[in-house]
Amino acid sequence: MAPARVRFAPSPTGRLHIGTARTALFNWLYARHQGGAFILRVEDTDRERSTNEHELDILADLQWLGLDWDEGPDIGGPYGPYRQSERLEAGSYSQAFERLGQVGALYECYCSPEELEAERQAARDSKQMPKYSGRCRQLTTEERQVFRDAGRRPSLRFAVPAARVIRFDDLIRGKMEFGTDVIGDFIVARADGMPTYNLAAVVDDAGMAITHVIRGEDHLTNTARQALIFEALGLELPAFAHLSMILGPDKTKLSKRHGAAAVSDYCRQGYLSQALLNNLALLSWSAPDATEVMDADEIVRAFSLARVSKSPPIFDGEKLRWFNAQHLRRLDLADLANLTFLQLPPEWSQAISQVGGMERWQRIVAAIRTNLEQLTDVRTYAKIFFELDYDMATRERLATSVSTEIRHAAAAALADRDVLTLDQAKAFVAQVKDEMSAAGHRPKEIFQTLRLALTGQLSGPEVYFLPYALGPAECRVRLSSIDGD
Repeated sequence: MAPARVRFAPSPTGRLHIGTARTALFNWLYARHQGGAFILRVEDTDRERSTNEHELDILADLQWLGLDWDEGPDIGGPYGPYRQSERLEAGSYSQAFERLGQVGALYECYCSPEELEAERQAARDSKQMPKYSGRCRQLTTEERQVFRDAGRRPSLRFAVPAARVIRFDDLIRGKMEFGTDVIGDFIVARADGMPTYNLAAVVDDAGMAITHVIRGEDHLTNTARQALIFEALGLELPAFAHLSMILGPDKTKLSKRHGAAAVSDYCRQGYLSQALLNNLALLSWSAPDATEVMDADEIVRAFSLARVSKSPPIFDGEKLRWFNAQHLRRLDLADLANLTFLQLPPEWSQAISQVGGMERWQRIVAAIRTNLEQLTDVRTYAKIFFELDYDMATRERLATSVSTEIRHAAAAALADRDVLTLDQAKAFVAQVKDEMSAAGHRPKEIFQTLRLALTGQLSGPEVYFLPYALGPAECRVRLSSIDGD
């Protein structure tokens, strides 16, 4: 059996959004699991809305997600060109039109947009499914000439055979059937000669030797139409798999009101690409052992279309944040430090550069990493290491005789120290606890005093992380700063 060849074919009319990215991912996973090829094809026949900027953005988002392609518009390949506009210039579609004409599958349609809309509205008014009436199908040569003389330019319609049942086996949904009587003759070429999606997709899939078409369930009716075109052209039908549409938490179609955004937005919001990929992979699919947190290689090894559900998945922003937190904790500390450093305000970055450099920043990240759900959270949790602000109640508490004794004992324990390892920081906290407990102070009081003096807060990282991240010199300053008031 020949290796699988799948394709992802975005239209460069906007940014890459979650639903489209999930389609790209499932194609990529199938290709990589099967040892096949993942092809990127740009469907840019919408001249008014397609832009080079959108194409570049889509490619950049796919690269950020780690979805590499084996053939595409930027790297070429044996089945190019990989942009439909270039394939149009190369004559790929005109040959198909010629063949369809030869077998009597095409006819010219001179209906105006207004006439077609009137037909659709009449069908809706009578509670019928709108479909083209076929009134141009039997036009005589003389009638067509009248329309031409009136300045009308025809589109080309595919003549759908009557009383046929189109059948195909969907790799996710099983046996599918569509009666041709409800389809209606559909346009395959616009009046300007541009091929429509259904014609171009068939020609390109055949021309690129695509073996499997994996796409959203909103294309099911397109698959029925395309099956007719494949048949008329004498081409072999690829295998099809249709993914359920993603829903929001309220079980309606995912949209911006659910917080759905473009892939690039999630990058800017501080999500890791591997977390978004992991979350998208589990929208309709599950691993055989029910593992949730996985990297790309783990997902590829476990992936199969047989485990893709027909039920519509729910995209939940809270679940994505959970995945992101898990992947943040999987990162090497140095890598996490480098990523989070880019999120810092300029004054914090400058302070790090002036004192301690990235080694100091790694210490701070080690202290707060379990709190992070997004990279941008670092601005919230790292603030205590750069800005110290005691409110009046904290000042009064730190000025009591008990708190003062604890603060001074802690400062003395750090005397003549320049840096602490994590073990030494733990030993320092234990030393202060033992000394102050022996003096009659409760452990809770000791730890709260240390935390308040060093951060101005009653909650935060484990206490031993504070001297480890701040360093002995800064700790001594903070422990004694209240004394000067």
